[in-house]
Amino acid sequence: MSLLQSALELGLVRRTARRTADWVDLQYSLLLEQIAKAAPRARGRLLDVGCGDKPYEPTFRPYVTEYIGIEHESVFASTNASAGERRPDLYYDGNRLPFGDGSFDTVISIQVLEHTPRPQPLLHEMARVLRPDGLLILSAPFSGRLHEEPYDYFRYTPHGLRAMCGEAGLEVTEVWDQGNIWSVIGHKLNSFLAFRVAASQGLAVQMGKHTHEGKGPVVKGRPWVLPLVVPAMLAIAGGARVLDRVAPDVTETLSYMIFARHRAPT
Repeated sequence: MSLLQSALELGLVRRTARRTADWVDLQYSLLLEQIAKAAPRARGRLLDVGCGDKPYEPTFRPYVTEYIGIEHESVFASTNASAGERRPDLYYDGNRLPFGDGSFDTVISIQVLEHTPRPQPLLHEMARVLRPDGLLILSAPFSGRLHEEPYDYFRYTPHGLRAMCGEAGLEVTEVWDQGNIWSVIGHKLNSFLAFRVAASQGLAVQMGKHTHEGKGPVVKGRPWVLPLVVPAMLAIAGGARVLDRVAPDVTETLSYMIFARHRAPT
């Protein structure tokens, strides 16, 4: 077997492993499905608040004229270990976004609000830089494991998000839930199997996942349990997706995605 053929086969194996890992990660895969569904609503100049290494740019790019990503400089530096090619375009100090009023047609913020110690002022800033007819697309967790510690502060209900948007002068026009009770249970079980039983955090980072967790303690993996753990995780993820459809309970979900615009003057 040639070196080239070996390299190609190794690349195929890694891509297949990554796609499988993404599908098993219910929180991540369901979020990506929501983002793909929401992206066609974006238009004009888009600001991604808390963009990280801009993983959602390829999804939104076809629908907007400009994509600008901004990050909180000190938090990003301490938690993001990614060596990806896409980096934030701008950094800010966590207080005022460095843009004029009404600068953007679309503002997105994906799984960021829980990492903000002062979320209401940030929502005010997102509303300020959004044009009067612009659209805010915001996703925030309702149920999830601790992550990016110690910068993990809050979880959100749709009623709380409506109230916060209202205080910022925005009206929530639509709310999407990210799975329901079975996805919540499935995600928690799979997280336990992956990180506690198989201790696969290092493997996940090698596949480009969870790089935002920063430099935590090195935990030695247990590859000998993978032949048991991987089939179990696949079954749990598949079962959760089916049960979400046939026996839903919408009082439980992983995250909420909201769409909001400036309230019409009264």
